[in-house]
Amino acid sequence: MTTLRPCPTADAGCLGCQSHFQQLRPQVTEVLASKHFLHDAPDFDTSLVTDCRHQHFSILHRLEETVEGNHIFRALHEHTHIVYAIDKRHRLIFLRAFDNMKAYERFLDDKNRIVEMIEAI
Repeated sequence: MTTLRPCPTADAGCLGCQSHFQQLRPQVTEVLASKHFLHDAPDFDTSLVTDCRHQHFSILHRLEETVEGNHIFRALHEHTHIVYAIDKRHRLIFLRAFDNMKAYERFLDDKNRIVEMIEAI
């Protein structure tokens, strides 16, 4: 994948962005996707998230938690939970996509698995 383009609403702030994402976004060096994410959501356009196109989401850039220095975010696109992280090396990594909230919560509870996924990329 590619690097982030400058935020189109950098001066005014993005309606959908939370402050954590706004602070980390300028430091992102590259955008990647895990094999799991590509399997979960093969047709999802990741630029909707990276370009802060909030009109496509009911939740965008929600900071869920920080796991060992990796910031885990969520976006809700229609009924799909898109989980992505900005890791310690300033890479934005799309981790998984879930249609089921319970499966998403189970994934978020497994901190070791999240760290392993990030380190494997």
